[in-house]
Amino acid sequence: MSGGNGLPILPGATLGVLGGGQLGRMFAHAAQRMGYFTAVLDPDADSPAGRVSHHHIHTDYADVDGLARLAGLADAVTTEFENVPAPSLEKLSVARPVAPGASAIAIAQDRIAEKAHFTRCGVACAPYAVIETAAQLAAVDAAALLPGILKTARMGYDGKGQLRVSTHAELIDAWQAVGCVPCVLEKLLPLEFECSVIVARGRDGQLVHFPPQRNLHRDGILAVTEVHAQNMPKTVAQAAINSAKSIAAGLEYVGVLCVEFFALADGSLVVNEMAPRPHNSGHYTMEACDVSQFELQVRTLAGLPLAAPRQHSPAIMLNLLGDLWFGADGTKAPPRWSEVLALPGAHLHLYGKVEPRRGRKMGHLTLTGATLEGVRAAAAQAALLLGLPALAPADFA
Repeated sequence: MSGGNGLPILPGATLGVLGGGQLGRMFAHAAQRMGYFTAVLDPDADSPAGRVSHHHIHTDYADVDGLARLAGLADAVTTEFENVPAPSLEKLSVARPVAPGASAIAIAQDRIAEKAHFTRCGVACAPYAVIETAAQLAAVDAAALLPGILKTARMGYDGKGQLRVSTHAELIDAWQAVGCVPCVLEKLLPLEFECSVIVARGRDGQLVHFPPQRNLHRDGILAVTEVHAQNMPKTVAQAAINSAKSIAAGLEYVGVLCVEFFALADGSLVVNEMAPRPHNSGHYTMEACDVSQFELQVRTLAGLPLAAPRQHSPAIMLNLLGDLWFGADGTKAPPRWSEVLALPGAHLHLYGKVEPRRGRKMGHLTLTGATLEGVRAAAAQAALLLGLPALAPADFA
């Protein structure tokens, strides 16, 4: 992406971001390291990104005056989460370059539109049905789609807005439980493992990608990511890369995009969803690669060259939720950071959130090293010290 005069936006300029969470914080750090000033728009006065940025605009994402202030401060604007109002991005794009664009965000916000886009790109989804009306609910082919997962079309993330159903009666109850809002019903498939691919695409169509990440979720939230050359069959890895590139190109996407996949027991791959931003599963790139996902977000926004990232160390990332701050009796105490940081290749990132809460993403820990065996041993020890579930061999490739 380039500035209004067709030239790159060079260090010394100000880059803006809608959203003040941890992804915005890490974007701000990457931008500042490269010599940019940063501006954050977020309604939370204590937002993690706002607390480290040069400018923090405390308004709602749809506030006209706040958007005007951001456009006045920033030379270009991005977003750190997909549920920012697409019309706000459209309004900003009149005055400033915006990446990703409002049209891509709008598709990512709606599972129905998202699955239609995947199909147009020739990327396989799990068998599914759209349920927006009682008539569509009644017409569901139970034999073909059940058991399945009912997912709300909008505002679902980290397992929220998702209900497993085995019978048509359960499906009816589930749809009523979510308020009869538009949904998709996806057939449950024999899952072998989950993986994701992060790509970055410039306005000129240049496209680069990171190695596919193998992911483990617990209770719908990413818990562990492992990235190395043997983390999945090469045919699956290449299929995931090709599909992610096709999805990005089909959107004429500008920015960093993560596409999540299910690898099935028969060796095939189906797409799950996309996130139009950096992603938890890409946090390892800050230590294990020569260019991080956040630096690529800066580069795509500013119209700088996209260097193809190279991974130089095997890596395991552990997601750190607020539960780690609570003992079995409910008392609050800090995790055992000193012992964790004594482990070889341990890189701790805490997000600056004031109040730990159960289920809240408070930070992540990345383990890197010269050998996969050493990284796995350090990750297993870290999980033990932090009170996380043990990392079993079955969790990895």
